[in-house]
Amino acid sequence: MTNIHSLQLIGSKSFGGAERWFQRFSLALAEIGHPTEIGVRRGHELDGDHWSDLNCHALPMGTVWDPLSRLQVSRLVKWLQPDIVQTYMGRATRLTHLTHADGAIHVARLGGYYKLDGYRHAHAWIGNTKGIRDYLLQAGFPKERVFHLYNFAELPEPGPAPADLKAQLGIPDDAWVLMTPGRFVPFKGHRFLLDALARLPASLAGRPVWQVILGDGPLKDTLHEQAKRSGVENRIVWTGWQLDPDSYYRLADLIVFPSTYAEPFGNVIIEAWGYKKPLVTSASMGASEVVKDNEDGLLFECENSQALAMAIERALREDELRETMALSGYKRASLEFGREPIMQAYIELYRHLLNQR
Repeated sequence: MTNIHSLQLIGSKSFGGAERWFQRFSLALAEIGHPTEIGVRRGHELDGDHWSDLNCHALPMGTVWDPLSRLQVSRLVKWLQPDIVQTYMGRATRLTHLTHADGAIHVARLGGYYKLDGYRHAHAWIGNTKGIRDYLLQAGFPKERVFHLYNFAELPEPGPAPADLKAQLGIPDDAWVLMTPGRFVPFKGHRFLLDALARLPASLAGRPVWQVILGDGPLKDTLHEQAKRSGVENRIVWTGWQLDPDSYYRLADLIVFPSTYAEPFGNVIIEAWGYKKPLVTSASMGASEVVKDNEDGLLFECENSQALAMAIERALREDELRETMALSGYKRASLEFGREPIMQAYIELYRHLLNQR
């Protein structure tokens, strides 16, 4: 069959979980033989050497109402003549208005419960959870044009972290390592994680408990101050944002994901599964949809630091539970969230939409 030429557009300023998914998806699309172009916000973090051999087009994307930015998107579409223009989140979606003459299908991909007025002009919509799909349908979007496709999980080759990574981070060799990635914004729930760490004993099962936190964002200073006040700062490693967190996933004994209920999905969940790591996660909207409690993860009540501390302690004390969760999660990552089936589903959807033109 003919390959599908797409333009993938995002207007973010910086890297986070959504942006890492955008990068992984775009590269995967090209790897399976479909010509893929990238459009990003000029001068920001995604406007760099992140795209292998893909053509990356930097656009102003100044504001969602900026007529110049909208014109630039329109000109790029006319020049490239893609089959599909897939936009991510509000800025890129609002700036993309395709006419019949453009010939392309505009697919708006949603990874959150956004205000929807700026999305209705697209031709089709993808929610990355069933909950987001249902949210679109309840808002009156046409059911024949609303779809659900999960993100895929990477399944890296098994192997340990670099031998000297613990030493580089100043972590004792015999320590438990908890790992939490995520931007420092309120709904990621880091404040509850720090409170839970303060409630935990410094050692469990004869091993010191250390926390590695990957991320950055507006709450950075607030979280550092909380850690100092709580007396846990000396057992935390703050790595900053890591574009490639591979070695930290390999280092971890337990992945901890403390988001509030507002978390729509959480790539951390499927990444933990892909690395065959045990998972403790809040019962957020996304986790409640995909995680099977006590099978492939331990769920705890959102914004409940005591419940989080108890879940962490249970996971670290019960070797069989950690092993069972890791194996079960890996099976689900392979069967339900694998790259091949998810990418194939995207291509089938693109073909379906193109056939409906």
